[in-house]
Formats: sequence, C-alpha cells, structure tokens
Amino acid sequence: MSAACHSPARLSVSCSSSAPGRPLRVAVVGGGPAGASAAEALASAGAQAFLLERSPAGAKPCGGAIPLCMLDEFSIPLGLVDRRVTRMRVLSPSNLAADFSRAIPPGAHIPMLRREVLDSFLRTRAADAGATLVPGLVTSLSLPAGPTDPYLVHYISSGGGGDGPSPTRSVLEVDAIVGADGANSRVAREVGAGDYTTAIAFQERIRLPDKEMAYYDDLAEMYVGGDVSPDFYGWVFPKCDHVAVGTGTVAAKPEIKKLQSGIRARAGPKIAGGRVIKVEAHPIPEHPRPRRVVGRVALVGDAAGYVTRCSGEGIYFAAKSGRMCGQAMAKEWRLTGAVTEAGIRRGYLRRWDDEFLLTFRFLDLLQRVFYGDNAGREALVEMCADEHVQRRTFDCYLHKRMAPPEPWADLQLLWRTAGSMVRCSVLGKEVQRLRQLDMLQA
Repeated sequence: MSAACHSPARLSVSCSSSAPGRPLRVAVVGGGPAGASAAEALASAGAQAFLLERSPAGAKPCGGAIPLCMLDEFSIPLGLVDRRVTRMRVLSPSNLAADFSRAIPPGAHIPMLRREVLDSFLRTRAADAGATLVPGLVTSLSLPAGPTDPYLVHYISSGGGGDGPSPTRSVLEVDAIVGADGANSRVAREVGAGDYTTAIAFQERIRLPDKEMAYYDDLAEMYVGGDVSPDFYGWVFPKCDHVAVGTGTVAAKPEIKKLQSGIRARAGPKIAGGRVIKVEAHPIPEHPRPRRVVGRVALVGDAAGYVTRCSGEGIYFAAKSGRMCGQAMAKEWRLTGAVTEAGIRRGYLRRWDDEFLLTFRFLDLLQRVFYGDNAGREALVEMCADEHVQRRTFDCYLHKRMAPPEPWADLQLLWRTAGSMVRCSVLGKEVQRLRQLDMLQA
C-alpha cells in the first residue's frame, strides 16, 4: 500500500467557514492508533487530513494486547497478530497462580501484536483513504482570534538524512486540530487542557531460547505484588519471536528499574537464557484530562487520558476515540459548514462518555480496592480463579461491553470477595514481612 507523504513547505489557505465547497482541513498530531484512526475517518469523509508524526519508525512501549472485537471493528488483518493467547495466568505476591482461561469461549483468544506493526498499518491505511502523512515535530500552535479564523500548526519537518531534505520549519493552516500526541501532549499544553497524573511503563523485549519461547506460545502472565509494582502489575506477554517483560507505576517512578528487576526475578527460570533486544519506557495517563475539547481542538487516546486503570488497556480506546472524533468533526462540517466546540462535545465527548465512562470508573474502583497492598493483591488473584469472575471479565474485555447484572450470582460474588479480603489480609502481611526480611539480608 502506498503512503502519500507531504513534502515540507508552508501550507496556507483561507479557513473561513463561508468558503463555498471547500473541504474541512484538520491537523491530526500523533500517528499512533488514535491519530491514524482519526485521520482515516476524516479522509474517508472527504476532509483534508494532515497526519503529523515526529517518529514514523518508532512506537510507544506497550504490552500489545487488544480485545478480540477490535479485529473486526477496525478490520485488522490476522497477519498482523503475533500470538493468539488462550491462557492468561495471574500470579499473586505469594506466587499463588490463577489460570484465567476456563471461561474463554470456544474459538476466542486475546490477540497480541507489536505496536510498530499496528501503527504503521493504520497510518498507511489512513494515507490510502486520502490523508497526507507529514513527518515532523509540532513545536507550537497559534490560536485563532475568532471562531472562523484558522489555527496555525508550527512544526519542524523530519529530515531524510543523507541526500534527503534537511529539517525545515513549516506552518500548516487548518480549521481544527486533533491532539493524539500521547501523555506528554504538546497540543494539550498549547490549548491549556490541564494536567493529569501519569504513570511510567518500563518494558524489555527479551528473545528467549526456543524451549522457553514455546512455553509462552499461547500464554500471557501477569504478576502482582509490591516487588513488581506498588500500584499496578508486571507482565510477560508473548510476541512473534520474543516476550515483552515489563511493569508500571505511578507512586514509585524513581524505583522503576528496581521494580523491573522484581518482575524478572518473579518470572525467573521461565525467561532464563533470554537476550534483551530492546529497552523501552514511556509515560501513560492515569485518568482523563480535565479538558478534552478546547475550542476546535479535541484530544483523543493517551492525550485525552483514555487508559484504563487496573488493566492498563489503551490501544482499543485510542483507536475508538480517534475514529469517534474524526467522524464527529466531519459530520458537523458536512451539515453546517463549520466545526465548533459545542459540536465536537456533542458528537464526540457525549458519545464517548455514554459508551465508556462507566467502564473507566468501574476499573478505577477495582484498582483502589485490590492494588493498594499485598492483601488486596492476594484477594484479587483468588477472585480471578472464580469462574463467574472469569466469564464476566472476558465478556466485557473481548467485546467491549459491560456485562448485564446477574443479581444472585453477583451477590454471591460480593460475599466471596469479602471472605477473600479477610483471608488474604493475613497472607498478604506475611508475604510483605518475608520480602522485607529478604531485602535486609541482601
């Protein structure tokens, strides 16, 4: 598939909404799943979409798991999937293991892929739909003086190196902007969208010997415990020819390398003999940003704060928010000849919150209950072995919908959860004491 690339130059065009027959012009800043999906939605609707990505060859460090429904909803080719995980194992601080796979429906799986592969595919597809790819780093925005004046996007084009063009400063005039440029969003800062708490994710890609790699053929592991993260989990996720081993934290960012050593120690002999082929780190948001739409600027994906707590999932929500936002802008322009803050809020934010706000709040509650100490983490793993929990979890995760209530079964689950919390409070404290003794003796 060919990808049309913009050659650096100043692009200038009148952006008055009264221009008859002129297509909507939108700068999409950031070329990950959120930005690429927004650009594709806009271009498919006839808008002029400029997709600015500072590092087309790079990708955000990421576990790489996506829900099964995303393959069909976003037409992701099966050839992009590295592994089809049918076994998910969760390990407690005391290494109690819960095989989180009994309730996976026949034929269902969790697709695992590499972000650089997915992101490249989505950007190329956006270009095929008519978007213009602009390799460049956005440095600032000039905000409009009035409701029909253009935004000016200032950026430094990426040089090709060697005999290619040297980096140059360029300006792009547009009607609206989609900020899809991650947790440290430049777009969000420029429009005063407010700050939010971020975590740090640290990951090593480790190439294993064939025997050890075969162990992870269809298995993904999650580890919880204060030794791997005080407020999240560590993971070992299989990819095409390696495993991704990582962890994340908000509360202990300076200790991230120590926590990474913890997950490697917990995985132990299962990753022995492996060779680290890449080390990655990146901030991820902990909650939605205070303002996700400011004027004719909308934030999507990580820039908007769409990463769930407890699970850390973000790929699907990034792509979904980008598509929703692009569709909303294109629809308002088609119907009214303008893009407005009220229209973006109505067509994008309201739809998003109606569909996903409850999910985000529920997962935030789960993290507060189960991730605070080792007692809660032991209880979490014990509950993960419950078939009712597994069935409802997979129904929500694989198909991105809140499972309908089952009052009697849910009441029984609440009672079992309370029992788990009481039993595990003793075990959790003992695990914490033993780990502190190990640290003193080390």
